[in-house]
Amino acid sequence: MQRRILNRARMPQDSRPSPTLRLATPADRPRLVATINAAFSIEDFIEGTRTDEAGLAETMARGEILLAEDPSGHLLGSIYMERRGQRGYLGMLAVDAAHQGRGIGRTLLLAAEDRFRAEGLAELEILVLNLRPELVPVYERFGFKVTGTQPFKPSRPLKPGFDCHGVIMTKPL
Repeated sequence: MQRRILNRARMPQDSRPSPTLRLATPADRPRLVATINAAFSIEDFIEGTRTDEAGLAETMARGEILLAEDPSGHLLGSIYMERRGQRGYLGMLAVDAAHQGRGIGRTLLLAAEDRFRAEGLAELEILVLNLRPELVPVYERFGFKVTGTQPFKPSRPLKPGFDCHGVIMTKPL
């Protein structure tokens, strides 16, 4: 039986029911690939797509993916979670374009944060690409602060002419 992750009612109140949150299984990979690739299609500086089923299988072997579904089971969004010592790493936050602006990304981010806090971790980390500067203030609103940089090691080659590195952002729990 799949363990459900509890919502803390952080979505804006409206007529839409709150999404169900749960950990992804291998059976979810095809629709996760489609949602993640659509969400990251804005990153036109990388050759090809963000992920594929084999890449996502490797990612899921290292960590977990929390997903949000509507009552009919439609995938609304997902976030990758990995424990790295006393630090929780979050990545690949993706929300279906038709459902953006409804608090789904926020719900996923806060639920992942709650999970790591419950595990007794001390800090969260995310990596934002310097070619996506609009994301830094978004994560700052959630309490993350820029704490450094690191080389970016993409799963797919960068297109010629792009210089890309990771901006490390952390948040104490």
